[in-house]
Amino acid sequence: MELVVEPDIYSPSIGENGIYVDKTPCFNIIKKGVVCPCGSRKDQTYDKTSAFAAHIKTKIHQKWLESMNKNRENFYVELEKAKDVISNQRLIIAKLEKDVNDKHLTINYLTQQLYKMNTTPITIDLLDM
Repeated sequence: MELVVEPDIYSPSIGENGIYVDKTPCFNIIKKGVVCPCGSRKDQTYDKTSAFAAHIKTKIHQKWLESMNKNRENFYVELEKAKDVISNQRLIIAKLEKDVNDKHLTINYLTQQLYKMNTTPITIDLLDM
């Protein structure tokens, strides 16, 4: 079985003013390329600095970066909501795991009881016949 490595997802850096700015990633470190979430080309993987540098100059990418900067406060609110959802889901998963473990213990106990019932030797008093 082979491990599948997917391309990294590009995220802009935060500049000194707290706004998102484009910074070309180091492709020496990235082995499988970069996918940009701006939506210009679905499933387009960039594996060279020059190709990605040309991409970040496109109108679609620039509009995406501008919308990221306009909505950065909303992204923070969404992040906080996502943290709450993740926390609640972890609690739900822990409860469900406990329920499953309890049910496994019950099944194991009942299986043992059933096995004991089926393997108990039947004794017959031959004098009563």
